[in-house]
Formats: sequence, C-alpha cells, structure tokens
Amino acid sequence: MNDQDIRDLFAGLGPVTIKRMFGGKGIYYEGLIVALEVDGEVLLKADAVSAPEFAAAGSRQWVYAGHPGRKPTAMPYWSIPDRAVDDRDEIAVWARRAYEAGLRSKK
Repeated sequence: MNDQDIRDLFAGLGPVTIKRMFGGKGIYYEGLIVALEVDGEVLLKADAVSAPEFAAAGSRQWVYAGHPGRKPTAMPYWSIPDRAVDDRDEIAVWARRAYEAGLRSKK
C-alpha cells in the first residue's frame, strides 16, 4: 500500500505521519503509533480494552513469525474489520479506537 492510500484510509481520523520500519511502515497520529502496514495490509493498534471489540468484529490479531527457531509472538495489532474496509465513516471509528489504545499505552 502506498503512502497516499494510507493517508486516504486515515482521512477520517486526521493527518497521519508514515515512517518506514521493520520492513513495513509505522502509521502515527499526533505522535502516537496507531497502525502498521505489513506486506500491504494495514493493522490497527489494540489493547486489552479494544482487542475484544476487534475480535468480535471478525478481525484477526497479527502474529509475528520472527526468526527461524523462535516462537511466534502475538502483537497488539489487528486487521481492519471487513465491514470497515470500504466505509470511510466506519474506518474512522476503528482508527479512533487504535488512537485511544495508543493513548492508554502511553500512560
């Protein structure tokens, strides 16, 4: 996914900053990481409060395979719910949840 597509996806949240990282991209809003782009897929940040909402919406948690011989690690990032992929208003709701998870993790 190119940077302009990412900016368009997050337009309902506000202007985002995109930085290359870990072979993908980190997506930041107001200085907090809210999402990752990995292998062309955007994954939204979640935490103990919001992860159950992502799961209930049918999202899947990103599991980092890591290096050979190491155990895969579940990361605090979730796929965008299917119903939000093509709905700008709905993706704004999920992006806001990702930002709120970022705020909580900062405390």
